[in-house]
Amino acid sequence: MEYRTFAELIHTVKNKPRKARLAVAAAGDEHTIEAVLHARDEEIILPVLVGDKAEILTVLEKLGKNIPAEDIYDVPDPAESARVAVDLVRRGGADFLMKGRMETAVLLKAVVDKEHGLSRGGIMSHFTVFEVPTYHKLLAPVDGGMVTYPDLQQKKCIIENTVETFHAIGYECPKVGVLACIEKVNPKMPETVDGNALKEMNRRGEISGCIVEGPISYDCAVSREIAELKDFRSPCAGDCDILLAPNIHAGNIMGKMLAVTCGAKLAGFVVGAKCPVVMTSRGSSAEEKYLSIVISALVSQK
Repeated sequence: MEYRTFAELIHTVKNKPRKARLAVAAAGDEHTIEAVLHARDEEIILPVLVGDKAEILTVLEKLGKNIPAEDIYDVPDPAESARVAVDLVRRGGADFLMKGRMETAVLLKAVVDKEHGLSRGGIMSHFTVFEVPTYHKLLAPVDGGMVTYPDLQQKKCIIENTVETFHAIGYECPKVGVLACIEKVNPKMPETVDGNALKEMNRRGEISGCIVEGPISYDCAVSREIAELKDFRSPCAGDCDILLAPNIHAGNIMGKMLAVTCGAKLAGFVVGAKCPVVMTSRGSSAEEKYLSIVISALVSQK
């Protein structure tokens, strides 16, 4: 299975027999609550709001909406609300997390707490997926938000986190392109050396459940015609699902170019913990927050 659009993915989530429960930490934020209620009204999730109850009730009144009293936890302090939301997931009271009006570091501190958090022992990475008008299916450039300058082992972990997420939404064998500016190994270009090493790991079964190609240039990764003109042969050529950036700057720039210049829709969240963690920025659109909740809900049920 592969998805061409978010609409197809939304259809899949809506047809799940059980609705995922979302715990929102520091939930007294109008834009966050609006996105959460949109997903609830679409019968995708069941929300649990953790934060300043007075602020939450004020926002709900302004929006003309209601949440059952038992699903509002009055925890005004942001750090404590993060701990309570994480504990809800640990105890089975929620399936995944979302950041409300708080600093990202505050929620992450609760998530990675060794004794009471949601760490699985490996690295966490940022998952983003885009619906690009000029591409034939959803595309995930990673990691533009968490791991700054990944070494070879960290790149392997980012691939594994991202592939696991694709498996959770129904993909059998996603195609991964390890990006560089050329398609051949050049010892003076570490990105190409890493790309080839990751490809060999995949061939040996050290990275499984996907097809890894590297090094591969962006144009060959997303255009079969250009790959053919360059005589670049690969099952990933022009058909990648995942694009592994060499560092956070390349991943971040690539994502912003797709969204701002190309008009792509996007969703994003943190993966590698025991559940998805939605951490959209203050500048994120309501649509981005909604789509991030939708795909996280689907992933959380796996």
